Amino acid sequence: MAKILIVEDDQFLREFYQELLTEEGYLIDAAADGEVALSKLKDNEYDLVLLDIMLPKKDGVQILRDLKATPAKKANVTIVVLTNLGQDAVIKECFDLGAEGYLIKSAMNPDQVLQEVKSYLQKTP
Repeated sequence: MAKILIVEDDQFLREFYQELLTEEGYLIDAAADGEVALSKLKDNEYDLVLLDIMLPKKDGVQILRDLKATPAKKANVTIVVLTNLGQDAVIKECFDLGAEGYLIKSAMNPDQVLQEVKSYLQKTP
């Protein structure tokens, strides 16, 4: 049973992803800001993290930087950036900091999100 952390400050989207993934049988944890997310990553093991970039307290890029300095409890956790930002420089920095992929929220319907999650989980060692 895969355990997924959803890091999303938009309550509607966070709850939407939680419900969508819970119905598929995944164990879901969620964080509404970057500090809570980092704390959860240090204390729990996740198979996949869906990480928003624009977050209160600590943004997604800073979380990736912090994890590079001090890895999560599960060192090889797969992190997928979930954002509406399309700036190549930000996306490249996320990849450089260890993100495995990124999804543009506004361009994906629920089935596509599920498909991407399944695909990333299959790659997880």
